[in-house]
Amino acid sequence: MSLKQDLELAVNGTLSRTWSGRDGTTFPTTDKVALAGGAVNLSATILYADLADSTELAMTHDRRVAAKLYKSFLLCSSKIIRSNSGHIRSFDGDRVMGVFVGSTKNTTAAKCALQINWAFLNIVKPKLEARYASLKAGNWTFAHCVGVDTSQILVVRSGIRDNNDLVWVGRAPNVAAKLSAIRVRKYHSYITKAVHSSMSDEVKYVGKEKTAIWQACKWNKVVGIEDVYRSSHAWPLT
Repeated sequence: MSLKQDLELAVNGTLSRTWSGRDGTTFPTTDKVALAGGAVNLSATILYADLADSTELAMTHDRRVAAKLYKSFLLCSSKIIRSNSGHIRSFDGDRVMGVFVGSTKNTTAAKCALQINWAFLNIVKPKLEARYASLKAGNWTFAHCVGVDTSQILVVRSGIRDNNDLVWVGRAPNVAAKLSAIRVRKYHSYITKAVHSSMSDEVKYVGKEKTAIWQACKWNKVVGIEDVYRSSHAWPLT
């Protein structure tokens, strides 16, 4: 069989197969979802943490230095996601995707975004600048952004035998990724109205005067989503 025939047969099989779906309440793992027609319906909150302007960094600095910055940012982001009961789903260059499930998923994901901002400003940035003068003196600006959204998601297993992974299909993964790509000086955390409206006051206000952590703003990059919230707040780690 030629490669062309093999691909046509495989696509026809995918299109004609009925999803063998089930509802899920916990984080699905690859081995629990069938490659042929397996699917899990899940209510989840997705977080994307993205390092800003990494292409420029890789092209203007020693790639070994850039790699240490990538690694430091992804390491801190991943550990913070895990510490908030989130699940690391995937890495894509200089960004990481976290998945939160359960009754407090929006609160923990929003808190996670603010903690990643603190770690970036107080650990990653100063340590890298102290070690590499070229980063501090160069034109490249240290910045990052975290996007968070929540929705129903269809989790399917895609790829080929021995080379496959879970694919997250729904609004939240796409919107969270787009929010993490926003580049507005000062603001490094973005959440949708759906996340903000269903999270606890613990991550909405700070101090005795209950100062709002998040600022409402308009966004027109995705049809159907106009109201989002942004924050410059950094949640201290202990």
